[in-house]
Order: sequence, then C-alpha cells, then structure tokens
Amino acid sequence: MVNNIKTYVAVEASFSPDGRLTPRSVIWEDGHRYEIDKVLDVRRAASLKAGGAGIRYTVRIGRRETFLFLEENRWFVERR
Repeated sequence: MVNNIKTYVAVEASFSPDGRLTPRSVIWEDGHRYEIDKVLDVRRAASLKAGGAGIRYTVRIGRRETFLFLEENRWFVERR
C-alpha cells in the first residue's frame, strides 16, 4: 500500500468579477512552478488518500490530471 502525504503548496490564483477563485499555478516546495493548463472540475470533497477536506479542484498540468485542495485558507496536494 502506498501512503499519501498531504503536502501544502503555494498557489497563484485569480478572482473573477463574479467572485470565482481560479488557481493558475502551483509552486512546489523547491520553488518549481507548474502552470495549470485547465481547471476541469470544482466541488466540495474529502481527500480520501491524504486526509482533510475542502474545495477540490481537478486540474490539468501538462498531460496529467491531479487534485488540488483548498482547505480553509491553505492549498494542498496528495503526494506519494
């Protein structure tokens, strides 16, 4: 079984005029920036792999789809 770790990350995001929050890029612990190509889905959900809950953004970075969570006022990803 693979243990997943909740990893807090920095996120650059923008607000639309109607108040929607859209993440634009993820900045990893080492400073590497990953541009988010597309937000595919937004919903309230739990992280079943790493624990925690909040707003789950399904995002595409390059060819990969991944989850980005906004938990209260902090962003996290599930890392193996």
